[in-house]
Amino acid sequence: MHGAYRKSQTLIPRNRRSVMNFKSKKIIVIGGASGFGRAVASKAAKLGAQVMITSREQDKLTEAQRDFTSAGFHVAGCVVDAADISSITAFFDGIDHFDHLVSMAGGFMGGGFLSADYETIRRAIDEKLFANLHLARHAAPKIAQGGSLVFTAGAGGRPDNASGAIVGNDAIRLMVEGLAVELAPRARVNAVAPTWTETPLWKNMPASDVQATKERFSNTIPLKRTAEIEEVAQVYIFLMQCGFITGQTITVDGGLTLVT
Repeated sequence: MHGAYRKSQTLIPRNRRSVMNFKSKKIIVIGGASGFGRAVASKAAKLGAQVMITSREQDKLTEAQRDFTSAGFHVAGCVVDAADISSITAFFDGIDHFDHLVSMAGGFMGGGFLSADYETIRRAIDEKLFANLHLARHAAPKIAQGGSLVFTAGAGGRPDNASGAIVGNDAIRLMVEGLAVELAPRARVNAVAPTWTETPLWKNMPASDVQATKERFSNTIPLKRTAEIEEVAQVYIFLMQCGFITGQTITVDGGLTLVT
């Protein structure tokens, strides 16, 4: 049995074994200066990738790059506002090609279709769907053979209390399904849909409110806790590495959708 196992190992095609290898791969993380994006960039850098991160804020970008340098990794950076099509255009004009792109573009909102004002709902949808659609249209011609796009949707909200965000998240799922067919077989397209996770996104919220939200989700989620940033980041890495998944949105919610 031991000999048979060793023999089967030698029969794995070389190209299959290289699927998990990030060495020298060029990976762009839109919104990679903090939160999930920064964790994805860190994991990719540790796996040997050539990483570029973007941020809307120069100070945040500089701080993130300095921290990566201190950790022994060179990570390139660029100021990009994913909500501004001219900023996206200028960014991709300077990109020759890349292997994988991860987008954290999109915000959050509270309020239903009647309780939230019209502009808030529209902005939430724009920041989710149209910002990422612009990214996809500019990125598509520059993806290397076998590369991928990974977007960010979301899970855990309801139409009556997060109307625009819910529409945007569902739109991301639909966009991913369409792009996956349009870009196949050259490249793959997927998305990650995390539920509420304690990240720097909530830094302006009072600490007591963050803790209350965390406890509320923990009491509902079957695993009785919220996710760690690193756990969510690992799913983005998996979707970049696995060459036979496309058109999928992976929900990362500890089983929340099973009980709500």
